[in-house]
Amino acid sequence: MKGILVNYDYCTNCHSCEVACKKYLELPEGEFGIKISEIGPWQYEGKSGSEKWEWSYLPALTKACNMCEDRVEKGKMPMCVQHCQAWCLYHGEIEDLAKKIDGKTRWALLSR
Repeated sequence: MKGILVNYDYCTNCHSCEVACKKYLELPEGEFGIKISEIGPWQYEGKSGSEKWEWSYLPALTKACNMCEDRVEKGKMPMCVQHCQAWCLYHGEIEDLAKKIDGKTRWALLSR
């Protein structure tokens, strides 16, 4: 089974994945194949500077996502992965993607 692995410590909320997917699937206004959600901000007591606040972005697959089956069959990456500016999205077999999770940063493994 194929999936998309997200290293969401590095997602910058640039929306490149959303735009690439939306254009490729020709989705109407308000619909997305992948949608970025903001998580936070949260303030942590006893911390200072950049450690005081946490604000993350997490791409999530929607029902419109087909993981670009036609592109993947041709050996190409899904559009969201190809256009990710932060290179924090990976596509492949779920078992292989799970091996990339290193425990040093925060990851999410998505499948449909």
